[in-house]
Amino acid sequence: MRNLIWIVGVAIGFASLILKGIELYYSTNFIPTELYVGIIIVLFTGLVIGIGNKLISSSPAEPKKKTFKRNERAVKALEISAQELKVLEQLSKGRSNQEIADKLTISTNKVKTTLTAVYKKLEVDRRSKAAKKAKSLKLVP
Repeated sequence: MRNLIWIVGVAIGFASLILKGIELYYSTNFIPTELYVGIIIVLFTGLVIGIGNKLISSSPAEPKKKTFKRNERAVKALEISAQELKVLEQLSKGRSNQEIADKLTISTNKVKTTLTAVYKKLEVDRRSKAAKKAKSLKLVP
């Protein structure tokens, strides 16, 4: 940001210098008024476009996504299997049992059985509590 301030300051300084030179020519009637005004418009338009492009290119278009790091200690301590983690991830995304089954290509009964085991391991009795606890333990993103 500090570099941008310097660049803008130098650009405005050069623009002022050029304008003073043009003013000198204008005061001696070498350049018609319309051309003088046109040059000023072009200079400041170019300056504003340049500054705008610099500001746009320096700001991130999308916020950087934080990489999720699973709490492997909690996974081992709770003895959660890979299948249970997959189901828990889908659960934390708010998917229904049928949607989880379709996504993981397993039966809805398998989802229900897996969720029962997950609830027991997390010591919860509801989907919402399981999702909240899994996120707080960093089991799922």
